[in-house]
Amino acid sequence: MIQQIEQLCVEADGRYATDAELIFFQNYLSTARLRFLLYQKLQKLEPQIIQQVLKELQTKEPNLLIINGQDLTAKWQRDTVRLLRYAATAVLSDDIELFRESLLMWFQTIMRSFQAEHSCEATYRAMQQVLKEMLRADEAALFCPLIEMSQVTLGQSQT
Repeated sequence: MIQQIEQLCVEADGRYATDAELIFFQNYLSTARLRFLLYQKLQKLEPQIIQQVLKELQTKEPNLLIINGQDLTAKWQRDTVRLLRYAATAVLSDDIELFRESLLMWFQTIMRSFQAEHSCEATYRAMQQVLKEMLRADEAALFCPLIEMSQVTLGQSQT
């Protein structure tokens, strides 16, 4: 949304924007209430989402977050919270490209350097399941694609 507004300002400099150029505003406004409420809901549910995802991971792969004998659960939690918050902001602002460019590409580099692709893939696969249980269908349809994008982007190992 922000990038679209900036682009519109450049393209329509000195003139009124056309109806076709403003269609993205109409599309945003048609989902704005849902986006605002979902953002607030995610903020409120964040501790439960993180706790439930961690529980799923520990049940399915108990040693997933133990690397070289070191328990990395606290680091995992910080990283997972960060991604969840950025994704919530991306839904609120309807700016998926900014989410991809400002967080996922940077985060992918870091996760690859630590060879954490498997834990990322498992984390965001589990998170999608947790979110589908905690959110209404329309909320999940809006938010889960960002988590799926995170799973694919961060879960890919370099080849």
